[in-house]
Amino acid sequence: MLNHPTLERLRELGLNGMIKAFEELAANPESRALEHGEWLGLLVEREATLRQQKRFEARARTAKLRHAATVEDVDFRTPRGLDRTLFLRLANCDWIREHRHCLITGKTGTGKSWLACALGDKACRENLSVLYQRCSRLFAALALARGDGRYARLMRQLAKVDLLILDDWGPEPLTAEQRRDLLEIVEDRYNTRSLIITSQVPVDHWYEIVGCPTLADAILDRVVHNAHRIDLKGESRRKPAAA
Repeated sequence: MLNHPTLERLRELGLNGMIKAFEELAANPESRALEHGEWLGLLVEREATLRQQKRFEARARTAKLRHAATVEDVDFRTPRGLDRTLFLRLANCDWIREHRHCLITGKTGTGKSWLACALGDKACRENLSVLYQRCSRLFAALALARGDGRYARLMRQLAKVDLLILDDWGPEPLTAEQRRDLLEIVEDRYNTRSLIITSQVPVDHWYEIVGCPTLADAILDRVVHNAHRIDLKGESRRKPAAA
């Protein structure tokens, strides 16, 4: 007799996880042997799990990751220079909480974007905010925002996420406007937020991409010396699939 009003009250409070657990326990004869405290513990645990899942789903939608990648699915068997120990250490996301960066370089098709998205997915599960951006599209969006008055708001959005993924940087040299944009992005995140940058170009040649020695020093000094590096080797992993 009390089940119906109890469920209605839980529904009014938005406790949908507890409702589902309550209905399952009520339908299970074995649950009658549980103490009241055990019932309550199961209800609370289901509610907490449901809320955690909803928060992850919201963060994943906002992140807009290019690949549905997870750290559990990373292939360490294919020889490409991926250090298993380093990557699994990165997967715990402490480097993001410490406001460090991660630079992933290698030839096209070696899995740079996929690994970046896997780390982004794990960060979402660790209750950290993430945003994925392809560099070419980001610079185009910033140029457009500068013209219609949205530039400051867009830069604030980029600055507030815990992990910003800048995918496929280079190989074309930056324009003067893009150099200034990148400096602003890097400066906003210095010792406060984290970056993942992927590029086909080795880090030693990034000065050439920036183009201006003064701005290159300012940008790379804030990124390279506080970053973990993953340098992937080998041929494109897309070749067997294409064949």
